[in-house]
Order: sequence, then structure tokens, then C-alpha cells
Amino acid sequence: MKSPHQLAEGLVRQWQRADWREQQLLPAPGSGAWPLRLAIGLPDATTFLDDSAALRQHLQQWQAVAGSPVNATPAPRPPSGQPEAVNAWAERHPTHPPVGTVVWEARRYRGGSAAVQVPTHWVLARPSECMAAIARFGGPAGTAVWADYQALQSVLSRVDPAFHRLLLRRLALWRGVPEADVITAARMTLQLEPGCAQGKPLRALALAGNDSKFFERHASLLTALLDVRFDGEASAQGLTAFLGACAEGEHWLLVAPLAPGLLPFARQRVPATELHATPLAASHILLVENERCLHQLPQPLADTVAILGAGLNLGWLAAPWLQSRQVAYWGDLDTWGLAMLATARSHLPHLHALLMDRTTFDAHAHLAVPEPVAASGEPSGIWMPAEAALNQHLRTLVRGRLEQEFVSPQAVADAVTQWRWGT
Repeated sequence: MKSPHQLAEGLVRQWQRADWREQQLLPAPGSGAWPLRLAIGLPDATTFLDDSAALRQHLQQWQAVAGSPVNATPAPRPPSGQPEAVNAWAERHPTHPPVGTVVWEARRYRGGSAAVQVPTHWVLARPSECMAAIARFGGPAGTAVWADYQALQSVLSRVDPAFHRLLLRRLALWRGVPEADVITAARMTLQLEPGCAQGKPLRALALAGNDSKFFERHASLLTALLDVRFDGEASAQGLTAFLGACAEGEHWLLVAPLAPGLLPFARQRVPATELHATPLAASHILLVENERCLHQLPQPLADTVAILGAGLNLGWLAAPWLQSRQVAYWGDLDTWGLAMLATARSHLPHLHALLMDRTTFDAHAHLAVPEPVAASGEPSGIWMPAEAALNQHLRTLVRGRLEQEFVSPQAVADAVTQWRWGT
């Protein structure tokens, strides 16, 4: 004879099997997946005669299970109080659905004066009852299963049915990812097509409300979702190649002179290793985190070259020739942007920060968005006191991220011009 905890632990083990999850939560028509009818097992005569305490505990455990017996003969009246573990679970999970019903049967045992009602089966009519039973009686592993089930309910109801099977079978692919990001990834996948990046970096693709670092954080999830649409081609080719984006093995930066005649080109991509070794003929160097902000920079600006798109690749700033230049840095106003600023200043202590202050953030706070994942609290470089204070402030905000693209053109022009001319 089995207890509710033993049967729930068996259900937990079943849940770990992708085939079982698919069969029970995405059943084929007429499959008869529900209800689940779990055999409890009957007490034998030896237990009835020689171990009345074990039998009494067994009956009390099943009497405490929520739901009414499904047979016509009423079960014995439950004890006045539930077992302590059940009470504790009920307090923690007051909104859980019922945990099924118990089938009772009258059995006569040799040596007994009357028939005894014993539980024979636990009937779970639908997925919600099954998951509630797992959560209530499955221990810590059952709590984890309940969390997975709740996430599935929330996500599957809001994404295209084409992705249901993948998300149900591969829980580890997105467990721990914010549900909003999973939903966004599914919506993005419906908009992506082979080669759609047209040579741009993945982070430059703006789809379904994603932010610029979305592809970096969720490359595995996006690849798997695209495999559903395109028969595994995203995995076969790699996400970058499949979407036609520029490869990022050797980090290339966009170099753009802000005045005519400084360089023999209007703009050009240059590997970071070459920039480290090759001095640029300009007294002022403006570093910009994201290259798509080039159109925001004031031009012409004498003796000034902008280098855009470095992101986290900042080691080349240790180039000796940069020590004699006037250098400014402008990045996103979020914890990652401030972390990059600190790293950049560790290579160039005289570096000047532009538009990365509390005044700029407050002036554009209505355009700020949530930062999905914050950078480490301790920078790997140098912050000024005001920058450290701003970092702490941004971490307290629900919407603590202001991307460069949303800073007003006039604010950018004023800040860059004032830095260039020292006013």
C-alpha cells in the first residue's frame, strides 16, 4: 500500500520525462490521457492483524486528501485535524486546485468484526489536479514541478501553438528565463527569416520590442525556436550565419571622422587589434558604445574621430597612442553601460564621460525601460563618486535603463560640442 507522498514522488519522476509531459499536457484527440487512475494498493491481512498503527496512519493520510470518494459508500469520517505537513502545505498554497478524489472500497479481513473502508485508487481528473497533487505531496521536487507548470501555463497561452511542443519538452532551455522574454523570443521568431540581418550585427535587429542585447542573452532559445520553423536549419548553420548577420570572431569597430579630410574615408570598419596598433590622426577621440548612434553625433566637428560599436571589447583602449589624445566615452545609461565606462577608464584614466549622469537620466526617464539582467555590482575599473551613486540609483528603479538611441539629438550635440571645445 502506497501513501500520497509515494505516489506523488512517482509523478515527479514521470514529469522529468519529456514524452510523459507531452502525452499528458498535449494529448492527441481520443488518447484517453485523462483521468489518471493511480493504484494505491490494499493492506494485506498481516498488516490488518499485526500492525494496526501503520494501517491507521495509512487511512488517515488518504482521508486527509482533498476531494470526495467517487464510490457510493461513504468513507469513514476524517479526523478533526489534518496531518501537520498537509496543513503547512495548505497555508503556503491557499489557491491550489483540488488534488483529485480517492476511491474507497469496503473490505473484510479475517479476524475483523466488520468491513473496513480502504482506499484503492487516487483519481486525478485533469492536469491541474495532477500538478496540485505533486506540489502538495511531492516535497521540494514537487514544488519545482509546480513552478514549471505555472510557467508553462503562463507562456503557452501567449505564444504561437507551433512552439508549444518545443517549450513543453525542453524545459531546461528556458527555465529561469523571465516569462516575458520567452514570449518576446517566440514573437520575434515569427518575424525572423533566413538572411534577414543583411550583414548587420544581430543586436541591431529591432523586433517585437526586444532590446539591443536580447540576441546575446537568448541565442540558444531563439535558435531552438527558429529550428521549429525552419526544420533545424538555424542549429545546422549557426544563428549568426542563418540570419545573415556579421560574424563577431574578430571584433570590428566603426571608425568615422567627424570632419572632412581627417582620414581618407568617410567611415570604415577596422579590427580592434589594428586600432590598438595604428594611431589615428586626430586630437580628439569619441568612443560610442553602439555604432547605430552615429547619426546622433554633430558634424562637422574639427579634429575629431568617432569610434563606435566597441561594446564590452575595450582592451584595445590600452593602446599607447591614446594616452596623448583627448578621449570621451558615451554609452547606454544602465548598469552595463556604467560598467563599460569603468573598464574604459581603467585603460584611460583621463577619459571623460559624456551623457552618463543623473541629470541626463532624469531628463529622459520617461523613455527608460527595465534592464533585464544587471551587471555585477563591483566594476572592473574606475568610477567617479557620482557614477557610483548613479549605478546604485539605477538598481533601485523598475525602469533603470536608458539606451543611447533615446537621448535627444540636441542633448547629444550640446554635450559633444562642449567636450570638444572645452566649454
